[in-house]
Amino acid sequence: MYGQNTNPLEEIKRFFMQRSVLSALILINIAVWVSVKVIQVIFFLYNQPDAVIADHWITQYFALPAYFPQLILMPWTLVTYMFLHLEFWHILFNLLWLFWFGRIFMEFMTGRQLLLTYLLGGMAGGLCYVASFNIFPVFHDVLQQSVALGASASVMAIVTAVSFWVPNYSIQLLFIGRVRIIYLALALFVFDFFAIPGGNSGGHLAHIGGALWGFLYVVYLRKGLLLFPAGRQPGNYGKSFFSERKKETGSSRQQYHERPKTDDEYNAEKIARQKKIDQILEKISKGGYESLTKEEKELLFRSSGKEN
Repeated sequence: MYGQNTNPLEEIKRFFMQRSVLSALILINIAVWVSVKVIQVIFFLYNQPDAVIADHWITQYFALPAYFPQLILMPWTLVTYMFLHLEFWHILFNLLWLFWFGRIFMEFMTGRQLLLTYLLGGMAGGLCYVASFNIFPVFHDVLQQSVALGASASVMAIVTAVSFWVPNYSIQLLFIGRVRIIYLALALFVFDFFAIPGGNSGGHLAHIGGALWGFLYVVYLRKGLLLFPAGRQPGNYGKSFFSERKKETGSSRQQYHERPKTDDEYNAEKIARQKKIDQILEKISKGGYESLTKEEKELLFRSSGKEN
């Protein structure tokens, strides 16, 4: 993924020892899945060998119901469903995607933004699923029995957000070669849209909702219109604003004695800075994040507003 020949087990060990938001999200999903398996064993020991009984009990209280009147009575399911998996392959693929794209996300944005994207992306996907099942006639016969579960909507939000934040970032795909992640995100969105008439319609609709949130989050983040922009703490907007202004303009004494920049000078500096950032992103796409120098990393973080 990053063009480095490292021991996978050592890399995974270092990853979890970092105690980041990403590792916490993965561990929570694993812990919930293990708990589900423990409940299934308990049901078996009490002479309930059919796992469907345990699964039904779990989904009844923690999966997201499509029927809106039922959702009103269990609003917590809008959060719990995005951490709930019943099948091994379901959680495996979701967590692999979360691990891969979560690491790319953390290279350019903050852990707080990752958590926000995961939670709100999952909620957006869940609401898209619920709204679609209550609006479109094709789902009328299965409306009251349908539920959604899994982290895929949250993962799609993360994949889409980072893909539109750094569209030139590329990854190595087996049998295909290097591909820009923006193309991968668009391909996934198109696939989900055209797969709606097939099996797992609710899952594909939830993916679309999560992807739309990820896209809108980046659009408004670039405009500075969302909570928790890169490097800012909740409740510290005044301090953050003035500290940034001080960095840009210097002290009050410098403001009086330094000649103000002309529009041409300002625009020239802005163009040069953007050119340098583009060169850094291109370097990342070829050699990975670790190929950057310390100065290049600092410039990249400053350009996205992220604290060092």
